[in-house]
Amino acid sequence: MNTIPRLIGVIHLAALPGSPRYTGSLAAIVDSAAADAVALERAGFEAVIVENYGDVPFLPMRVEPATIACMTACALAVRSAAPRLRLGINVLRNDALAGLGIAAAAGAELVRVNVHSGARVTDQGIVQGEAHASLRSRRALGLEGTKLLCDIAVKHSAPIGDRALDEEARDVAERGMADAVLLTGTGTGRPVREGDLVGVIQAVSVPVLVASGSTPENMHLVRRAHGVIVGSWLRKSGRAGEPIDADRAKIYADAFLGVKA
Repeated sequence: MNTIPRLIGVIHLAALPGSPRYTGSLAAIVDSAAADAVALERAGFEAVIVENYGDVPFLPMRVEPATIACMTACALAVRSAAPRLRLGINVLRNDALAGLGIAAAAGAELVRVNVHSGARVTDQGIVQGEAHASLRSRRALGLEGTKLLCDIAVKHSAPIGDRALDEEARDVAERGMADAVLLTGTGTGRPVREGDLVGVIQAVSVPVLVASGSTPENMHLVRRAHGVIVGSWLRKSGRAGEPIDADRAKIYADAFLGVKA
């Protein structure tokens, strides 16, 4: 399937082995990921992104081999539990090569990349894009059908220099060969600015997705874009990191599908 999905939910994995907050049960994390996937599938979501959200503080680039192995186990469990969902991977903070490796093992169709090209100042320091390496790795692995969903001005970061958002978007899409551009607010759960969204959509020819701060109440933002990646609102508290609440997932999907009808 070569199209970019429109309604994507995010599974926030608890801290994995080797990270500071790991509690000692990988099996419980795998089971929770599978349950989240079932909730999303039943709610009507089209795709899911599995990410190592609990692994704070994040490594800036390359993650440990144990993280890759454990995320692969979780991704395979998600694939088995909810086979109708298209599968995506996001290895935080910015390990696109690991994401592609997991995609190869688990049959994922999507890889999210927080900093694909250029560089950003983050709480992990300066994080640099590696579009050159990611595209070559995708080709070498025979994953041309796996789409790279690439953030611009990603949340929890700041630019190194003064640069227009539309120029950054154009470079990521054209020179970085991103399959879709993602726009976020300034932090997890914070909405995008409508003017920014309109400008980015006008600047690029690839799909643009709203990738943070979306709620049933601000669907007018999503209406302007190709689609949405939603995480925080799907939790009972509305905060990232908790299991997905099946009722809230259904409320959100119904609101989205109503917008798109």
